Amino acid sequence: MKEKRLDSLEPGSKVQVIEVQGRGPVRRRLLDMGLVPGTDVEVIRKAPFGDPIEYRVRGYGLSLRKSEAGLVCVRILED
Repeated sequence: MKEKRLDSLEPGSKVQVIEVQGRGPVRRRLLDMGLVPGTDVEVIRKAPFGDPIEYRVRGYGLSLRKSEAGLVCVRILED
């Protein structure tokens, strides 16, 4: 099983959330936006300088800063 952080992936990658790290309001915000364990996520695109990054989560587009995406531990889904 290949595990990575959400901020380290390239567009087109499909992953599943394993864990959301961190504490306090940032962690709560990520969970409220649907990044809960077991959720499938697809990397859509990165901004020209790499921040923010757009993801598809539960059918909607979600943009996160690299610092926020780095708190999400994911498992790469094999095609």
